[in-house]
Amino acid sequence: MNIRKYCSDPMEINYFENEGLERAERVGLALKEGAKSFEITFGDHILPQVFACPHGDGAGFGFSDGLTFRHDDEYYDEHPEERPRLDAAREMTLPYRQTAQTLFRTPEYNALNGAGVLWGGGWGGHSNPDFGRIINLGTDGIREIINKYKEINKEDADWFYRACGYALDAVDILGDRFRVLAEQKAAECEDPADKKRYEKAAEAFSVVPRKPAYDFTSACHVFWMIFTFDGIDSPGRFDQFMKRAYEIEQPREDVLDVLERLWEVFHDTRTWNLCLSGSDENWNDDTNGLTYDILAMARKKKYQTPNITLRVHRNTPEELWDAIADTLATGIGMPALYNDEVMCPALEKIGIPPCDSHLYCMNGCNQVDIMGKSHMGLEDGEVVFGKCLELALHNGHNAMDGKEISIRTGDARKFETYEEVENAFNEQLEYATFISCSASNSAQHVRAAFQPNPFRSCLIEGCLEKGIDYRNGGPLYNHGQVLAEAIADAGDSLWAIKKLVFDEKKYTMNQLIDALDANFEGYDELYYDFSHCEKFGNDSEGVDGITSRILNRFFTILKRHHTYRGGVFTGGCSPFSRAAGYGIQIAALPNGKKKGDSLIADSIAAVPGCDFRGPTAHIKSVLNYNHVDSCSGFIFQTKFDKKVFNTPKGKEAFKTLAKAFFGGGGQQYTVNVVNPEDLLDAKIHPERHRDLIVRVGGYSDYFVNLSEGLQDNVIARTVTDMGV
Repeated sequence: MNIRKYCSDPMEINYFENEGLERAERVGLALKEGAKSFEITFGDHILPQVFACPHGDGAGFGFSDGLTFRHDDEYYDEHPEERPRLDAAREMTLPYRQTAQTLFRTPEYNALNGAGVLWGGGWGGHSNPDFGRIINLGTDGIREIINKYKEINKEDADWFYRACGYALDAVDILGDRFRVLAEQKAAECEDPADKKRYEKAAEAFSVVPRKPAYDFTSACHVFWMIFTFDGIDSPGRFDQFMKRAYEIEQPREDVLDVLERLWEVFHDTRTWNLCLSGSDENWNDDTNGLTYDILAMARKKKYQTPNITLRVHRNTPEELWDAIADTLATGIGMPALYNDEVMCPALEKIGIPPCDSHLYCMNGCNQVDIMGKSHMGLEDGEVVFGKCLELALHNGHNAMDGKEISIRTGDARKFETYEEVENAFNEQLEYATFISCSASNSAQHVRAAFQPNPFRSCLIEGCLEKGIDYRNGGPLYNHGQVLAEAIADAGDSLWAIKKLVFDEKKYTMNQLIDALDANFEGYDELYYDFSHCEKFGNDSEGVDGITSRILNRFFTILKRHHTYRGGVFTGGCSPFSRAAGYGIQIAALPNGKKKGDSLIADSIAAVPGCDFRGPTAHIKSVLNYNHVDSCSGFIFQTKFDKKVFNTPKGKEAFKTLAKAFFGGGGQQYTVNVVNPEDLLDAKIHPERHRDLIVRVGGYSDYFVNLSEGLQDNVIARTVTDMGV
């Protein structure tokens, strides 16, 4: 097929005209050709941004899907005159699309996914490439690594190394274009401050990206160029890979100027996760001056992005704890805190040695990766515990519409012991987990075959060393992460069944299921008893024991499944914005949740509003989980009254509470600092609260931008009584 007859996009032409080459090499050549015409700009903040989709309707490149081609039906309708070109692209990409559908969208998966039980493998995901490789080695330094391992691996991977070399050529081409553009802008600019910025950019790109950055300003320029070329994902351990350049002697005002401009473009592009501080394998603290400068910038700007996470440990300095409290006091919901004392041992349990476990960082909302050494933080799937219990109580049927969508685990009306109930739940949970992992592996297989990424392969250790692409098992670590939702809903419900049906024998299973089918209408006494039964989050041994047991079983089930990339699946709980949507798809549950209600547990904590005995009891409940079995973000969300938090005693109380939680074995701690009355008023008068920020799962957002269900979820979280 003569693609030039239908297409003017240089990447698309280059890719399809090299059909006889390995796919990765074709991608590399397409990137090199595309770099000559990608739209580039310095924008309002005079930092170099790449738009790797030059014509909007042709080929594009980004971290999630690699090289892509526009051929969707919506675009057909908008541009009928381009149908011949789009038909050509469709025909050429048909094998990928057909393979993806066949392997991924099985009938079993579709049934469970459509009912809100799970998802798996639906997107390319995040990872944390080591952008510091280009900043601190330059592309020439990476070429030395390529040449070294090309000799070791001989001709077996020549095509792979050529692909990586082409990707680096693309970076160099972009750097050259930015140097010329900066010189032009400097010559035209009349504002003295901006003229100086353009001159510094031109100076930077006369060195980078081929050679290492020589100061913080040049490092920020090359970082933002490659970060936007990659597709704007997660910076990762920014204060660590930028430390060398930051500590080179330079005017303090230049450092703060470029950092502020970088913060603005982070915000403008909705940059994901930026991780600060941490420890090394000997528990030495990694905090540096840039750590504090970034927190100060976050306090100054009060933006909801980027998503700041911060690692704490036994040797975290008190000065940093104070900076954390001051930053949280602004109400931006950041930084989210992670405990090295739990996270590092968790990673070591799955075979990652301490020298690398202490390099972990977060991407996206709060998935965990080993910076520059893994492809395991992409969030592979999710399983909804509350929905699995619904299936167990209805013998594999979706109670929302009566359709049979899962395995049969017995008629719950005939169960004679509590153990039969929990066993049925576990079988549904295990089946859903299997389907989620299987879908993820199918998607991983397809992406490895059809979506290589030679650029990221240059920035993740193991790929060049093995001669294998980063999507196909090249990185050192290739584990997976499947998340849990509505944990406390299931735990509360199981406890209520055990207590009221089997221990006290006040109700029968037949009566309970009749009540659930009726959405509790006409069952007022039963509804009262079940909805008022002890709830997780109040240091109640019975319900806490069941809730932790079912979650720990989930972690055990996951580790039996291996990823296509070459690791094991692990678990976590990162609700993102999905909690309310799942709630709507869950029928009535024995904890008192009614059919279609959006309110469900949005983290590892209690169902919002169901923790009645204060923060200490809530923490003790949450610490019943084995946090060392979670290798993904394990979100514990709390809410504090802003008037109380913003006092010296309030901040000290927060630090004491956080340290107690981490000292007891907690993995992650997220804080909302808000005025409760502002949340209520913002629902009624959103125009008055456009700048009100709250934490939702693993990210922060403006409250007025949330759906009504998510707003209700945030409002329902109990305000922590700090005792001050």
